[in-house]
Order: sequence, then C-alpha cells, then structure tokens
Amino acid sequence: MIDNSRLLAAPIPTVDSLPFWEAAKEGRFLVKRCSACDKAHWYPRPTCPFCFSSETQWQAGLGSGVIYSFSVMRHAKPPYVVAFVTLDEGPTMLSNIVDCDPETLAIGQAVCLLFKPSDGEFPVPVFTPVQP
Repeated sequence: MIDNSRLLAAPIPTVDSLPFWEAAKEGRFLVKRCSACDKAHWYPRPTCPFCFSSETQWQAGLGSGVIYSFSVMRHAKPPYVVAFVTLDEGPTMLSNIVDCDPETLAIGQAVCLLFKPSDGEFPVPVFTPVQP
C-alpha cells in the first residue's frame, strides 16, 4: 500500500484555469468543451486544441475514467503512483492514483476522482480505483 501522507504541490492557476481551481475548492470537477466541435479537452485553455475555436465553455465533469498508463515512483520518499487517466469525457490527464496497492493497478482499470489537499489553497484532482 502506498503511503498517502505526501502533501501535493499547490497548483499555480492561470487566468484560463482559475475557474477550474475555484470549482475544485468546492469539490466540483470541471472540464472544458468546445461548442464548435463538441470535443472536451484537457488542460483547460481558451482555444480548442482540435479545431482552434475560441468557443469553449466549462462543463461539470463526471469524475470517472480509466488508467491509460501508470508508473510507481518507488524511489521517492514516500513512493507514489503517477498515471495518465482517460476521462469518460474523452481527454487524458496526468494525475496520481491514491488509496490503493500499486501492485493491483492495471491499464484499463476504472478509476474515480478525489480531491486531495495541497500545500496551498487549491485541492488537487487525483484518482482511486473503483471498487468492484
């Protein structure tokens, strides 16, 4: 089991990502979606990376996805898991997997979102395996 006592580094919001971080303080997960091509994207930005439209808007995210890839940082003190998670909305985001035994993780495994405190004012989105 990974020791989850590691305090996560606080994000540094930009003008474009501040609505995401403010929602995170309220326990809400937001995803940007383009109104022109209807594709969701991550990391939050004002211009769609698919069609370059500036018609993007925040939507409530589902907070669920699957592990695309992961690595256990065993030499870190304490060790932790970093992963790419493909959200059910479509985009893939870099995050941590917490509250689990890393030996039980698998690519394609379902995960759900949690917000963990950081060393600053904004909590950080992380994921934990969905219990069958």
